[in-house]
Amino acid sequence: QVQLVESGGGVVQAGGSLRLSCAASGSIFSINAMGWYRQAPGKQRELVARITSGGNTNYADSVKGRFSISRDNAKNTVFLQMNSLKPEDTAVSYCNADVRTGLGFNVASWGQGTQVPVSS
Repeated sequence: QVQLVESGGGVVQAGGSLRLSCAASGSIFSINAMGWYRQAPGKQRELVARITSGGNTNYADSVKGRFSISRDNAKNTVFLQMNSLKPEDTAVSYCNADVRTGLGFNVASWGQGTQVPVSS
């Protein structure tokens, strides 16, 4: 069992910043990649940012230049620094991890989500 615990969500004003954290725990042999997804009300979940174990990053076009993803491999933790937030960024953010478990299985784990309401 792998658990992802998100923190750092909360109300923020447009133009402000917020930093999300996600810590993975459980039967983890290694983490291939971690990322953040978000789902706005009435919309499908979408990839926001992703970082591999080697440090390669990917960002949604809508957040490039505003968001930055990083990780602390020693702590199995990923961060998402969100700057210049816009009302359209309002969503529930979900942490995701591509994990190699101690039993040798590759699994995709999800956090329960943290709300990021951006006020106008």
